[in-house]
Amino acid sequence: MSSTVEPREGILRPVSAGVVSALVAFTSSFIVVLTGLTAVGASADQASSGLLAVSVTMGLGCILLATWTRQPITVAWSTPGAALLAATGTLEGGWPVAVGAFLVTGILIIVTGLIPQLGAVVARIPVSVAQAMLAGVLFQLCLGPITGMAENPLAVAPVVVAWLLALRFLPRWAAPIAFLVAAIVIGVHIVASGATIDAADLAPRIQFTAPELSVTGMIGIALPLYLVTMASQNVPGVAVMKGLGYEVPWRRSLLVTGIGTVAGAPAGGHAINLAAISAALAAGPEAGEDRSRRWIASVTNGVVVIVLGVASAAFGALVLLAPAGVIAAVAGLALIGTLASSLKAALAETGELVPAVVAFATAASGIAIGGISAAFWALVAGLVVRFVVRPRRAPAQS
Repeated sequence: MSSTVEPREGILRPVSAGVVSALVAFTSSFIVVLTGLTAVGASADQASSGLLAVSVTMGLGCILLATWTRQPITVAWSTPGAALLAATGTLEGGWPVAVGAFLVTGILIIVTGLIPQLGAVVARIPVSVAQAMLAGVLFQLCLGPITGMAENPLAVAPVVVAWLLALRFLPRWAAPIAFLVAAIVIGVHIVASGATIDAADLAPRIQFTAPELSVTGMIGIALPLYLVTMASQNVPGVAVMKGLGYEVPWRRSLLVTGIGTVAGAPAGGHAINLAAISAALAAGPEAGEDRSRRWIASVTNGVVVIVLGVASAAFGALVLLAPAGVIAAVAGLALIGTLASSLKAALAETGELVPAVVAFATAASGIAIGGISAAFWALVAGLVVRFVVRPRRAPAQS
């Protein structure tokens, strides 16, 4: 009897961990993805297509890497990257230029996997400046709950209160619970307003867009998206896994996520990468004591994310019918934890405070010079200030 129960329990733990990690990852940030894609010019259908594309590519990435390596390697969409898009806005040339930038981002990730020296160059970007840039981008979105409370308190307040209570008692589920309450608020709003949803609008759909390459797209989206994805997702993802006792195959991981990004770009997918938070859920003790079976959690994660991605059009329709302020509030609440982590990393070293604050302020300003987004100028400003104010090391005495 025990010999039958033990194998079942050994599989049940990683499967349940995989389901939880997928649900947390998807429901906590899919609104950020839709917001970012819409901000750079996607229509509602194109944004839903992009959400479906990144869901499928990250799910397949999870399944492939986990079965290939027999490690609980988890792939996720780039949430900071989506936040970057939301802060960037539409560039000249619109959605096709954004799609071209997504394609180039994937190519850069592939090249980084093939050429270790490029990864070393990215690693040399000061953590303080890179994280301050990301914090400035996130700051704009994290104002959503505040502006939403002022604009539409009756609709937004229940979402904020639910998030706050969940943060106290169920912190891992805070963002998903906020989304669940938002869905209830939207449902009540739909009934009260008499709005209707066409069943055809709920069917999953893929809309391909021919990519267009432009200088502003490369500098304004592709380069910042690549750097954010590498510095805020891939590198921490490797660190999380190492802390749990796993050595992530860097080249294989970048090749899989880079190819996945390239494949998803024409359908509107912005970027996929190694996961950090959901990686901890799938690779930690929650996935069972038997470390040799934890890879099953990542496979399960991939399957569940693909299933959720099939409902992307339904999620998109829900967002379109939301009352004023609700979606911005949910997106902001989902990113507050990431903002806190970015600020902590940016301001960790006393000698880096001024360059970090300059990078943060530049990114938070939302300026666009020459059609190039604030994220790029934040990196430039932070690096220039750092070069000027940071004392040079004195030459060694002979």
